[in-house]
Amino acid sequence: MALTRRNFIALSGAAAIASRELFAQPAPAPVFTDTLESLQPYRAPEWFRDAKLGIWACWGPEAVPEMGDWYARNMYIEGHPQYEDHLKRYGHPSKVGYRDMVPLWRGENWNPDRLMGLYKKAGARYFCAIAQHHDNIDCWNSKFHSWNSVKMGPRRDVIGEWRDVTRKHGLRFGVTEHLGASWDWYGVTKHADKTGPYAGVPYDGADEKYAELYHWGNQNATMEQWYRDTPEAWQIEWFNRIKDLVDSYQPDLLYSDGSLPFGEHGRKLLAHFYNSSMARAGGKLDVVYNCKDNDDGGQFAKGFCVQDLERGVQDGIKAEPWQTDTCVGDWYYKRDIQYKTATTVVQMLVDIVSKNGNLLLNFPLRADGTLDAREEQILASLADWMSINSDAIYDTRPWKVFGEGGAAIAGGKFNEDKLQYTAQDIRFTTKGGTLYAIALGWPDSGELLIHSLAGANIQTVKLLHGGDTLKWNRVADGVSVKLPPDKRGDHAYALRLDGAA
Repeated sequence: MALTRRNFIALSGAAAIASRELFAQPAPAPVFTDTLESLQPYRAPEWFRDAKLGIWACWGPEAVPEMGDWYARNMYIEGHPQYEDHLKRYGHPSKVGYRDMVPLWRGENWNPDRLMGLYKKAGARYFCAIAQHHDNIDCWNSKFHSWNSVKMGPRRDVIGEWRDVTRKHGLRFGVTEHLGASWDWYGVTKHADKTGPYAGVPYDGADEKYAELYHWGNQNATMEQWYRDTPEAWQIEWFNRIKDLVDSYQPDLLYSDGSLPFGEHGRKLLAHFYNSSMARAGGKLDVVYNCKDNDDGGQFAKGFCVQDLERGVQDGIKAEPWQTDTCVGDWYYKRDIQYKTATTVVQMLVDIVSKNGNLLLNFPLRADGTLDAREEQILASLADWMSINSDAIYDTRPWKVFGEGGAAIAGGKFNEDKLQYTAQDIRFTTKGGTLYAIALGWPDSGELLIHSLAGANIQTVKLLHGGDTLKWNRVADGVSVKLPPDKRGDHAYALRLDGAA
């Protein structure tokens, strides 16, 4: 058709009508809203289910005294070991408070690129950085809080640098927020000693000029409250600061240390986290929210998040993915602590993965931003094991049973100290048509008896460490596999069984 003036006018008019109709269409409604019913259809993305292992760095001013977790609170509790340590090394908390620890957190030797290389080599598929602990120090260039790592301490955008180097190394990036409980947690900063030369002298939190750090009006708060009975103004501040964190750094994973805080404010934040992810990913929900089913005054509902168990494991296969968060030692750096062994770490990882879970493992940094030699040794040993056995871990799904053996405990949080694995404990994972059987110890007899394989259609059995094809035979109560005469490697021993899945 020739483009005459009449045709041009007609086409222009049609385009204008189409344009008006296009812009007259209402914007797509957000998929998630601030109700539990709206949030419960959430499902974890495949990248998380495939990743299996994340590494976490709890790092901030509480690393300065090298006395472990909750220092910023416990230093204000008369008689507590952290109070006594603070008194001897720094002075009385009426004169030298936590505010004085913040400038000592310098991070002068922090090299996030080197650290991320170690984490990736150790097998991490995602990395999480603590955005702020209950100590109320934001580790980013916070728009709503001046006590942050850009204005104080290392004077660096810690979260921003962690994010950039994490993505440079091809890992998924997560942040953990612990802010909700800060109001109640810091109530002790308004107290005073009951005995001794400073009896009745208020701690530095009672000085209103430090109210932005320690809060104001929380002198009667107790840790039994956690999220309960906190002022509306504090709930709104929590929302603004966590939304700023999410919007500024667009993490793949957000973790709350507890259940979802603060009613509608929490649900609104979670809906925003999910909806903004979908807007960036063309409608695909590609992020993870972790929280806990705790009795802490917050919210938890099946399906609206990936459940996290602190220092604990489930007792069987769960239909939906879940996560254990734990640490090689204490959450914040503690001198002279006894760390988990690399064997314990590997055994926990295998057990968790067999039950449809992920392991998020914290290696706390010293105040200067470095790991100690023992932590680096654990990472190196984990790297050696994963370089050989990761096929039995990554991208796997549970089998019809998670395993067999005697290490059976009730599932739940804070149960990891009850775990005692032996060579009789075997865990299973599957990938495609392949079944993996992972022994959590090397049997003294040199033969691995696997009861769960009775009747399985086994074609070949191979040991991942070395690739040996192993002899096996059916016995009355399962399958017996003959292992090589010398133990291969350390920690746990993975067999590939083709045809048995």
